Amino acid sequence: MLYIYCRNKIYGMRSIGRLGTFLLLLLVAAIATIYWCNRKIEYTADKKLYTNTDSIPYNKTGLLLGTSKYLANGRENPFFYYRIRAAANLIKAGKIKYIIVSGDNSRKEYDEPTQMRADLIAAGIDSTIIYLDYAGFRTFDSMVRLKEIFGQRSVTVISQKFHNERAIYIASREGIDAIGFDAADVKGGLLLRMGLREKLARVKVFVDYLFDTKPKFLGEKVIIPG
Repeated sequence: MLYIYCRNKIYGMRSIGRLGTFLLLLLVAAIATIYWCNRKIEYTADKKLYTNTDSIPYNKTGLLLGTSKYLANGRENPFFYYRIRAAANLIKAGKIKYIIVSGDNSRKEYDEPTQMRADLIAAGIDSTIIYLDYAGFRTFDSMVRLKEIFGQRSVTVISQKFHNERAIYIASREGIDAIGFDAADVKGGLLLRMGLREKLARVKVFVDYLFDTKPKFLGEKVIIPG
């Protein structure tokens, strides 16, 4: 009986040891994957990001990536405010002629593009140069639709740096010549939470291409002059 007990105890310890080793290897693989995806996206966007309207090259079309005007706690979203300001500055500097506002309008009561359009107009931007993309449910959809629906092969993407980097990588996979104009970043806990989410979003980009993911919705083409 003692022999059987000891043998089972040893087998149990070995099983726990094997499980621990497997989980450790899984953790290492996950960390390595996140690191590689992040570095690949950063490398692709290198030297394609700008913060100054004087130095950024001209593009006929800009793409403003959507976000909610308000946070879950009801406060104004600084990411939204900084993107509106960056887009308005870029247009006023004559560095883009038209702007596509791409965001989520999946629910009647939630409409990122229309809200961003209203704030651009309030900032002094001519409404006739603003085009709305209501099916930019995520960045992947926005970039694919930029080419497939709006017919653009070159673009200036407007968002925060971390977001622009990911958008530029997707553009490179879609055959779009893209640069980014970085809106001001947000400091503190909000940026930290966004940074953690961004790391996973970058892995998701590679998963999308691995499984040949398509945008949720395409629809009729939109003609931008010129």
